[in-house]
Amino acid sequence: MRILTLITSAFIGLSGCALFEEPTKPKPRPTGIKPAPEVPTPSIESQQAAAYYASIQARLRAQGLLRQDTNPSDATFTISDLVENFERIALFDEYSIRNNVFVAGQTASTLRRWERPITIGINFGPSVTKQQREMDTAAVREFSKRLAHLTGLNISLADARRANFSILFLNKDEQRGLTPKLEKRIKYLTPQIVDEIQNSPRSIFCVAYAVSEAGSREGYKGAVILIKAEHTDLMRKSCIQEEMAQALGLANDSPDARPSIFNDDEEFALMTTHDELLLQMLYDPRLSIGMTVQDAHPIVQQIAQDLVATGRS
Repeated sequence: MRILTLITSAFIGLSGCALFEEPTKPKPRPTGIKPAPEVPTPSIESQQAAAYYASIQARLRAQGLLRQDTNPSDATFTISDLVENFERIALFDEYSIRNNVFVAGQTASTLRRWERPITIGINFGPSVTKQQREMDTAAVREFSKRLAHLTGLNISLADARRANFSILFLNKDEQRGLTPKLEKRIKYLTPQIVDEIQNSPRSIFCVAYAVSEAGSREGYKGAVILIKAEHTDLMRKSCIQEEMAQALGLANDSPDARPSIFNDDEEFALMTTHDELLLQMLYDPRLSIGMTVQDAHPIVQQIAQDLVATGRS
C-alpha cells in the first residue's frame, strides 16, 4: 500500500460553494418527509477497488501490520531519532512539480505550516451511505480536536462552502466526475489537482494537497484531501489521520521513522506518540516558516530535548 502526499507551492485564490452532499441536517420540507435517495450502484471498477482494498487490509493485519498501539514498547526512539525523523519528514518533499506535473523524488524543502485558523469541510460522494458519513464525520471531528491540542491551531468543522481544508470521500466513479469547473465550488481545487484525482491509480489509497504561495511567510492557505470511498474501517481511519496530519506540514515519509504513520511500511495505522511529538516540534514558536534544514537543526535539537525531558505528548 502507498499513501502519497503531494505538496504544491502554487497560490490559488478561489471562492466557492459545496459540491458534494455535506454531513449537515436536511432542510425542512414543506410537504412531508421524502425517502432518502438510494445509494447508486458502483461500477465494476469501483467494486473491484473495494475488494482490492479489503484484501490489502486483511493481508496487512494478518502480517501484524496496521498496528493501533500508539506508544509501543518494542519501538522506542531517542532524541536523535526525533531530530532526524523531523528533518526528513518536515523539511523534505516526497514530490515536486515539473511542467505542471507531480514528479516523485526526495527534494530538500523549507519549513511550512499553518498560521491561520483551519476550517474543515467534509464532502461526500453519493456512494457514501448515511451511516458511513456519520462515522467519517465523527472520526474527522475527533481527530481535529487532537490536532488542535497538539499544534495550538484553531481547527473547526464548517460548512463546506467556507472551508479552507476540504476532505473528499469519493469512489472511483465520483473521482472521474470531477471537472475543472469545480474549482469555483471547492476552494483550492485547481485543474491540476482535479486531473490528479481523476487519474489517481488504485495503488494510491489517499492523498493530500496543501497549497501555499511560493515564497510567502504566511503559511498554508488551503488543503484538499482525497480519501477513496471504497475503503472500510481501519484503512479509512488510517487515511484520515495520516493525510490530515501531513496536510499540516509533515509532508514527507521516511523509511526510518518508527513508530510512525509517516512510513510506507504500513506497520502503524494510527498516529503514534512519536508522530504527536513531530507535530509539536513543527508548531513550536521557536521555528518559523521558510527555515531550511541547516537553519532549523540546532533549534530542532533543543525542542526535541525539551519535549522528551518534560514528557509532553
